[in-house]
Amino acid sequence: MVTAHPLPEGFTEIEVFAIGTALLVEALLGFCLNGLTIISFRKVKELRTPSNLLVLSIALADCGICINAFIAAFSSFLRYWPYGSDGCQIHGFHGFLTALASISSSAAVAWDRYHHYCTRSRLQWSTAASMMVFAWLFAAFWAVMPLLGWGEYDYEPLRTCCTLDYSKGDRNYVTFLFALSTFNFMIPGFIMMTAYQSIHQKFRKTGHFKFNTGLPLKTLVICWGPYCLLCSYAAVENVMFIPPKYRMIPALIAKTVPTVDAFVYALGNENYRGGIWQFLTGQKIEKAEVDNKTK
Repeated sequence: MVTAHPLPEGFTEIEVFAIGTALLVEALLGFCLNGLTIISFRKVKELRTPSNLLVLSIALADCGICINAFIAAFSSFLRYWPYGSDGCQIHGFHGFLTALASISSSAAVAWDRYHHYCTRSRLQWSTAASMMVFAWLFAAFWAVMPLLGWGEYDYEPLRTCCTLDYSKGDRNYVTFLFALSTFNFMIPGFIMMTAYQSIHQKFRKTGHFKFNTGLPLKTLVICWGPYCLLCSYAAVENVMFIPPKYRMIPALIAKTVPTVDAFVYALGNENYRGGIWQFLTGQKIEKAEVDNKTK
């Protein structure tokens, strides 16, 4: 006989179902799009360039975010977290690892695009591989800190998934959040802002706009901004007065990153989009832009 678990405090039946459904849709859509990006890179020779290796890094990280969201969706439908406290720590670590790797890889793409369009220097395989490894190791360093006592992973308001615990707002949390936000949000954001501003000025001089230079930074701010704002507010004020269902909204917005990134960095890249079309249809790319001039 299956026991029905009680609803999480502060949520109605329809709200729990809606959150679980939103997480499931975000997970499936993002995983399919980024999975297509990864498979196309593997199968289409023309896509295997150093610059696209950084796009691949974003897709791998975003697939990880989707897996994390799928687990959260499954737990939401169960109405409880079935994997225990150790599972909560692993889930929180995995979510932070993939999220931070996605942000760092996005900054790496911005750096590469700046040099490609503004200094006309071509990215080498060794440099691209080093940047990718650094992005993931850097993300792993910050994601493991809460497991070692600097910061803490705990249940989100719905109590069916886990993330950084912002409920206490103590000195341990504040110091970790300050360092985390500086190195994993502000600095990557600054790199993206300066890189794309320089590229925009270059495009304006030539009159040829190869892509929307404002979209990557807007994606970072819109998708991750609400979650960062909530965590930052928790450093100065007690956020527990905010109803739990409203505190879940920033997390739901952040989970849209994989889908948005797929359109910005893969499907929004004419070269990569052509490679995906070749993988799906078998039609050869008419002109292989191996140097990513349309990126």
